[in-house]
Amino acid sequence: MTDAHVLIAADKFKGSLTAVEVADHLTAGIRRAAPGATVTALPVADGGDGTVDAVVSARNAGFERRTARVAGPLGEPVTAAWALRGDTAVVEMAEASGLRRLPPGRYAPLTATTYGTGELLRAALDAGARTVVLGVGGSATTDGGAGMLAALGARFLDASGRPLGPGGAALAALDRVDLSGLDERLARTSVVLACDVDNPLTGPSGAAAVYGPQKGASPGDIAVLDAALGRIARALDPALADAPGAGAAGGLGYGALAGLGAVFRPGIEVLLDVVGFAEALERADVVITGEGSLDEQTLRGKAVAGVAAVARGRGVRVVAVCGRLGLEWEDLVALGVGRAYALSELEPDPERCMAEAGALLERVGERIARECLG
Repeated sequence: MTDAHVLIAADKFKGSLTAVEVADHLTAGIRRAAPGATVTALPVADGGDGTVDAVVSARNAGFERRTARVAGPLGEPVTAAWALRGDTAVVEMAEASGLRRLPPGRYAPLTATTYGTGELLRAALDAGARTVVLGVGGSATTDGGAGMLAALGARFLDASGRPLGPGGAALAALDRVDLSGLDERLARTSVVLACDVDNPLTGPSGAAAVYGPQKGASPGDIAVLDAALGRIARALDPALADAPGAGAAGGLGYGALAGLGAVFRPGIEVLLDVVGFAEALERADVVITGEGSLDEQTLRGKAVAGVAAVARGRGVRVVAVCGRLGLEWEDLVALGVGRAYALSELEPDPERCMAEAGALLERVGERIARECLG
């Protein structure tokens, strides 16, 4: 099947290659071994880092990249990207409030703010957006979305009526939340919370306990932040603290659900809809998907699982590529993946594997062309 139509719908290889670069390298390898094949690249994401890049680079999706000058997680100004198509916007919280916006080696688990994410949402409203896909993940913050809501007009007050400072720790003094000043355009706007985690807001599986350590939080910090998130839940809507997505991005998911009336959807499902994956799949003989590590997290609804589920439903063969394969064959079959290729099989040294990921992916692309398109 040297004239096969191949659809590449892969996520980023975190710390190594963007989703666009993954597709480019695979395409180069496939075309060397099967020059007659038609290759369509449709980079995908699950709501975290790279979401805006994915929707903008999907040529048929029609999104235009926009930028805005907003507050970073430490309050310093950063230039953050978002995307617009008609009255639909895609906002990626990591662009404004992500770990990658912190200086190398510097964390601020108690004071980092999502204020800039709120400013990005306001920029989308200013541009006429009436549907906003809010992709969350990769955050530097654990403030329950308080900064985001404050940027949109909410007030977080202590018992004396004074506004609280930035960051999750400040919420320890929270007495009440005044939402009366929220941007009135939000009442006419549909917000979709797109993420790949279903953790609750608080507790041993909550935002602070599970994700706080990767943001530099000590055990003592985690206790402070977890209690503070409990205060925002009591002030807004306790029932939503256990809703799917509430614990995402340091509780920003909760802030979106309780403060913006957002609707939760698994990030990969949303992004596949936005970039027109179903339409592209109609022309495909083989789908290649992938991400940096295929492991237990993959089974919980990350990009590979979402792509494979849709492709399997259409009867299209699925091949997966990854840096490291941590799943058993039975798991891959359950996902709908027929074959899996790991870069670590070609280069077992982890550092070299990441550094040479592009060249290794091209070799994998050649193998896929020979073994799956012949």
